[in-house]
Amino acid sequence: MKKIEMVDLKGQYDRIQDQVNASVLGAIESTKFINGPQVKSFQEHLEGYLGVKHVIPCANGTDALQIALMALGLKPGDEVITADFTFAATVEVISLLGLTPVLVDIDLETFNIDISAIKKAITPKTKAIIPVHLFGQSALMSEIIAIASENDLYIVEDNAQSIGANYTFPDGSKKKTGTLGHVGTTSFFPSKNLGAYGDGGAIFTDDDELAHTLRGIVNHGMYVRYHHDVVGVNSRLDSIQAVILDIKLDYLDYYNECRKAAAIKYTQRLQDHPKIITPITTGDCDSHVYHQYTLRIIDADRDALVKHLNENNIPCGVYYPIPLHLQKAYRNERYNESDFKVTNQVVNEVVSLPMHTELTDDQIDFISETIKDFLA
Repeated sequence: MKKIEMVDLKGQYDRIQDQVNASVLGAIESTKFINGPQVKSFQEHLEGYLGVKHVIPCANGTDALQIALMALGLKPGDEVITADFTFAATVEVISLLGLTPVLVDIDLETFNIDISAIKKAITPKTKAIIPVHLFGQSALMSEIIAIASENDLYIVEDNAQSIGANYTFPDGSKKKTGTLGHVGTTSFFPSKNLGAYGDGGAIFTDDDELAHTLRGIVNHGMYVRYHHDVVGVNSRLDSIQAVILDIKLDYLDYYNECRKAAAIKYTQRLQDHPKIITPITTGDCDSHVYHQYTLRIIDADRDALVKHLNENNIPCGVYYPIPLHLQKAYRNERYNESDFKVTNQVVNEVVSLPMHTELTDDQIDFISETIKDFLA
């Protein structure tokens, strides 16, 4: 059995190295390193894949979130609701812009933002909701869209972990996550389902006016060189990353299917254990693309299990060990611990197993048996 990796980027690269090497060399030889034709090509192909009118590439996923909020014209003190259980970038950008983050609890089954908690958190100062499609699974967007419509709120989707996932509406129609709100964002960090070989990100919208604003912000507020029409930033996807992403976009559905196949095998081996709760998928099976395969460990010592896995050369991750509302940077006296019962519970239970396109059956068997043996 080959060495188990949390994310096997080398194995994935080996399958496409001829394409990647030739395309990267071509990008270098073109010397069009910033905003070259390679970026435009990737942008257009991603627009077609997502079924969205506008894709605005940028430097990374955190920038994508910040730029999306900047484009909405929010004012300091405006409140933005998001989940307490996610990576810090989501709340980070809210705070950086002088907006007020309002963290709320999550759903125990999906780890996504709790709908009832959103409703409870809305005040006259609320201007936007940032649902995070966590671990690869779509949030309950029909309900979130209804809440936003009723309260005249923006929806900014954090789709950093879920590119390629579908959301199925009650009428059976489907749309890609990241294209359901007013604006969506994603990250192309190397370990993502669609990952670059460096940093990268993108913003999505069907709103022509908003897209125009976004394109200005990513490029120093310029539409004409040296004419700065809006306050902007320097956040551009470089041409080398664009050609890599363009190649990998053709494989994205295949990559996601490989992840789902691995997830099914994990679940088949682990679901009947009394101390293990395997991931729950809502809607059709295409609503989850398994950026992470995250277990809940109950009536057992999760941290001891992590140590045991590492001792057996099995990498794993705890995403996330501390709720955002308890992080030093984001503590606030307005938060009540009773409002975060689920988040405070799952931070002590979750463990994410190796998940990538190159997982083999013998690796999955070994990982699963090692977990069950420890929990016996």
